[in-house]
Amino acid sequence: MLYLIVYSERGPESRMRLDDAAHQAARAASQARTPAAAIADAESTATAALARAGISCRTFTVEMIGSLQPGSTVTVDIACTVGLEDLSMLPLPGTTVLEADFAAVVDRYRAAATASAGEGSRTP
Repeated sequence: MLYLIVYSERGPESRMRLDDAAHQAARAASQARTPAAAIADAESTATAALARAGISCRTFTVEMIGSLQPGSTVTVDIACTVGLEDLSMLPLPGTTVLEADFAAVVDRYRAAATASAGEGSRTP
């Protein structure tokens, strides 16, 4: 019974931390001036947020979709594969993929170096 309680607490907490990392990454991407910088900023921001939250991803991907035109929206999708032992603090075999996304609006009163971010994805 105690194992179920521990797992039930860590799962939602980890998802909440991933949602927060996606939020921070989307905001960082929306402030970048170029698509390459937006993807790099999103990736580094998400990595730092997950490290601060104590989430260790076995595999980690960041995708950015959108445009850097003022007033447009940039969406960042994050996928993090974690071991079940990390979620339950028990030696359980297997993994699960936690996913989160967030959209941020690009400031309409700034100038962008390039109009379109297109679609990008990067696996660190």
